[in-house]
Amino acid sequence: MLIKTVNGHTPEWGADCFIAENATIVGQVTMGNQCSVWFNAVLRGDVHFIKLGNKVNIQDGAVVHCTYQKSPTTIGNNVSIGHNAIVHGCTIKDNVLVGMGAIIMDDCVIESNSIIAAGAVVTKGTHVASGTVYAGMPAKKIKEVSPELSAGEIDRIANNYVTYSSWFK
Repeated sequence: MLIKTVNGHTPEWGADCFIAENATIVGQVTMGNQCSVWFNAVLRGDVHFIKLGNKVNIQDGAVVHCTYQKSPTTIGNNVSIGHNAIVHGCTIKDNVLVGMGAIIMDDCVIESNSIIAAGAVVTKGTHVASGTVYAGMPAKKIKEVSPELSAGEIDRIANNYVTYSSWFK
């Protein structure tokens, strides 16, 4: 793993976290407990802060960044960021699934219990309401998150990544 101090800020993480050997975490990055940062993922807190809650997984190839002195990135608890997603200068609340290859741009707010579909592009400043699924380019609401979808996808994936990470520790 590449852990690098930038401008006096060194990444910090809580208990029971997994960071892959080729993950990159630099600068002002803090994460809670039971987080995982997977192969080739990048969390670059060089121009603003990145804050992750508990039980967040940043999957292979994902990039988390910010906008200089303007838009930090804050991610809540029980959040999955899918393979090759880009999360940039935005706020993601609790219990959210960001699908593979999705892009979330500056100043977006993704409310709790939401899903951003694979390949979706959430354009600058979009506010995703709690309990909704957004898909497309640009991303738009396509439906509500059912209890089955919440348990079957949001919770299942976040819990699975805690299990998967235990295999590597």
